[in-house]
Amino acid sequence: MSFEQLQTGAVLRYAYLWARQSKVGETEGRKDRPVAVGVRLARKSGDLILFFPVTSKEPEASRFAVEIPPIEKRRAGLDADMRLWLILDEYNTDIIGLSFYMDPAPPLGSFSKAFLLPLLRAFVARRKAAAEVNRFR
Repeated sequence: MSFEQLQTGAVLRYAYLWARQSKVGETEGRKDRPVAVGVRLARKSGDLILFFPVTSKEPEASRFAVEIPPIEKRRAGLDADMRLWLILDEYNTDIIGLSFYMDPAPPLGSFSKAFLLPLLRAFVARRKAAAEVNRFR
């Protein structure tokens, strides 16, 4: 995978570690799952990326999540026949080039900016309530 492909909206497989798993001491994601690159921040030590998970399990109503429309599932290389949600009230952070968890495979696809950018603006407004799992410490 070219690290240049990891831009906002890219969807890839990643060993995502849920916040609830991290809180009980787990350090490894249980399986690779699709995640969306939400934000990529340039840093001297390597670019920091925020990953938002995609799940087929319907989230509780209290969660900040959105069901992914069929056209976006197709754009992202996901199964258009499955109900899928993008979770935005928790995220993993990782550093490009230093990560033990990024697979060298190319992204599956990408969400459109029209779909993702309004969600990212809503995330920024709520970010203090979101749970971060730092994968590089």
